Amino acid sequence: MGKIFITGSADGLGLAAAQNLARAGHDVILHARSRERSKAISSALTGSPRIVIGDLSSADDIQSLVKQVNDIGRMDAIIHNAGVYLQYERGSTIEGHATTLAVNTLAPYMLTALIERPDRLVYLSSGMHRSADSSLADIDWQTRSWQASTAYSESKLHVAALACAVARLWPGTLSNAVDPGWVPTKMGGPNASDNLEMGHQTQVWLAVENDREAMTSGGYWYHRQRQQPSPAVEDVRFQDRLIARLAEMTGVQL
Repeated sequence: MGKIFITGSADGLGLAAAQNLARAGHDVILHARSRERSKAISSALTGSPRIVIGDLSSADDIQSLVKQVNDIGRMDAIIHNAGVYLQYERGSTIEGHATTLAVNTLAPYMLTALIERPDRLVYLSSGMHRSADSSLADIDWQTRSWQASTAYSESKLHVAALACAVARLWPGTLSNAVDPGWVPTKMGGPNASDNLEMGHQTQVWLAVENDREAMTSGGYWYHRQRQQPSPAVEDVRFQDRLIARLAEMTGVQL
């Protein structure tokens, strides 16, 4: 049985994955943005689940979250599930970053770099990444007019490329990106047309199963089928430029 940490597991796909893994007997470490949000987890899972708390839009909270996870011990797998969707405005974190970039890109990058390296990493991306610009120009939306959909698509390109880069740079760790589909969660909305069950099954499968396909690395997956991502995802030059930019922005080296 594995020890698995899931970010953003107070509801939606993260909670569904946590429930699935817990039923199978795995030791699941859950994450909530605040103590208030953690109460939703406690009421949704039986027993006394371990919950770590931290707001992924805050660099200080991320550092606290890293310490909480590392104090528990080395994880067998980490599922980077947390994310924000269409934000009506750029927003500004304590560090001055756009909220979408901070939560969807900077947070998984920092957590990847700072949490003790697991055997497996799973990053939730989106099919919308294929429409994103790979130039990395004004990545933090400091001069561009805010476009929520574009910002989200770019963040999901970033995280898919990060997954592929980690697979290349850390050959001892299985690292993959997952498109869960447009599923009817709070984020996806009630009109979403994809299968909620399949939406979380792929990350669970990649996190714990030992069949041949699940034991591969550097893939982009949709409903347990390996897909071809945007060319930028597998472009080593783009990966390296992205990682260098994220290191510059966060002060954290991968």
